[in-house]
Amino acid sequence: MHTIKTYLMATLAAVFWGANFNLAKPVLAEMSPYIAGASRYVLAAAVMVLIVCVKKDAIPWRHWKAYLTLGVVGVFGFNLFFFLGMETSSAINGALIMGLNPLLTAIIGYLMLGDKPTVRQLIAFPIGIAGVAIVVLGAGAHLTVSIGDVYILIANFNWALYNVLVKKNMPKEVSGIASTAGIMSVGAAALSIAAWMHGDSAVLPTMGAGSALLMMSLCGGVLAYLFWNASIARLGPSKAAIFLNLVPVTTMVIAAFERMPPTHAQLFGAVLVISAVTFSAFSRPAAR
Repeated sequence: MHTIKTYLMATLAAVFWGANFNLAKPVLAEMSPYIAGASRYVLAAAVMVLIVCVKKDAIPWRHWKAYLTLGVVGVFGFNLFFFLGMETSSAINGALIMGLNPLLTAIIGYLMLGDKPTVRQLIAFPIGIAGVAIVVLGAGAHLTVSIGDVYILIANFNWALYNVLVKKNMPKEVSGIASTAGIMSVGAAALSIAAWMHGDSAVLPTMGAGSALLMMSLCGGVLAYLFWNASIARLGPSKAAIFLNLVPVTTMVIAAFERMPPTHAQLFGAVLVISAVTFSAFSRPAAR
């Protein structure tokens, strides 16, 4: 039952994040990427701090170095480049690029934690890269890369690094809720400072954009981070990252309902990326 609960949390986190790519479009139609990112996490951090207060817990700021690192990488770095990328990248492209994250996490895990990649992971990585390349380049005669896709690639790197840093730096004796509140508070502050330095003004969104932003904050922010951090703690970064296969699947399903089905290139790229990650998942850890 304990394992099922962990798998369910990892699944829900991935589904919520998959929906974020679709929800970002109406938000960015009314807000700049800087304001969108800051608004999302100011709200999410406020909810997390409220939860901590209701539980009569406290954020242990003695771990400020860990929260600063995780907040800057996993909240600020990821979300800034995510919103910058989604200005011009399509929802499906963004999600498929993020689909390479499990393999990227495995590589960073090896470099930082000494977790040697398996033979299957070494085989799968170039296949996954090929799938992302097809998605980004569009399988057309004119080989061009959208700046939005480049930003999503940078966001992808930040998230892979965050996955590994959670395993390495997350305080073990502190509740996941308190630590997540600390991480989000740091990230929200950094995003707000970036928006202020960029000179963007806050705007009041319409009902549609506001609802999308609220869903991104509560489901794709608060719940997803809580579920994901707990999943990484129990499964490890590489195994938990396997569930990110559901991100592009969720995005494509929602896009299809919005009458924006994937192109042939996106479908072919998705098959390569998801197959590569799935192939790499079913392998024994390499001997140290």
